[in-house]
Amino acid sequence: MCLILFHLHEHTNYKLILAANRDEAYNRPTAQANFWQDYPNILAGRDLEQMGTWLGITKSGKVGALTNYRDPAHMKPGKHSRGEIVTNYLAQGETADSFLQSLSRRKANYVGFNVLLGSPDELFYYNNINDTVTKLEPGTHGLSNHFLDTPWPKVETGKQRLQSYVKNTDHVDPNTLFSILADTEEAPEESLPDTGIGLTLEKKLSSLFINLPDYGTRCSTVLTIDRHDNVLFMERTYKAGEFVDEVKFEFKAST
Repeated sequence: MCLILFHLHEHTNYKLILAANRDEAYNRPTAQANFWQDYPNILAGRDLEQMGTWLGITKSGKVGALTNYRDPAHMKPGKHSRGEIVTNYLAQGETADSFLQSLSRRKANYVGFNVLLGSPDELFYYNNINDTVTKLEPGTHGLSNHFLDTPWPKVETGKQRLQSYVKNTDHVDPNTLFSILADTEEAPEESLPDTGIGLTLEKKLSSLFINLPDYGTRCSTVLTIDRHDNVLFMERTYKAGEFVDEVKFEFKAST
C-alpha cells in the first residue's frame, strides 16, 4: 500500500473516511477483498504469497492499514512479511496500543514500515524507524512511503482534495473518493523527495495512481464508518492501469 488518505473524527456524520491505493508488482498473486475463510471476522484483500494484508477491518470495527517505508538502506533479506502485522492485529483481541507496544519490541523483525491500527474511535500510528506509538489527532492525514503527513507531493495533493471534499459534503460519495485516488499526474521534479531510487523512478512514483510496465496501483479502497458505526467498504481492482472489478460490503460494526 503506497497511499492512505483519511479524515478522522471531524465530520458531522462520519467517524472515519479513508481512501487508499495499494501499489505492487503486477505478478504478485492477490485475492480480492472479502471475508476470509480462515478468519471470518476479517474483511480485507489478501497477498497470496505471504497470506497477509495491507488494509482491513473486522466485524467489530477494528481497522488496520500498512505502507512500506521506502529506503533501499532498510531493505534487508530474511525479514518477516510486513503484511502479517495487520493480519495479526485484526485476528487477535489485543488493543491497538498494547499490540503496538509489543510490536515495538519486535521491530527489528521487519524492514521499514508504517502502520495504522485501532478503531474509528481511537486510531494509532507507528513506524519501526522512529519507534514511537502516536495516538492520532482529529483531522485530515496522509501516509505514503515515508512518515505520517510527510509533505510529499502525492500526500499533500491527496490531503487537500480529501479535506476540501469532506468539509463540503454531508454524505460521502465513494465515486468522488475513487476519483481522487485515480489521479495519474506526476509531480514536478523540483518537488520530488530523494529516497535513493533515482530521479526518473521518483517521478514515476509521484502520482497518486501509478501505472508502470511491471508495477503499479493494483487496487483502490474506500472505507467509511459513520456516527452509528455503519461500515462501507469498497474495493476497485486494476490490471496494468485498467479497471477489472469492484466489490462492495456494508454492515454495522458490533462494537
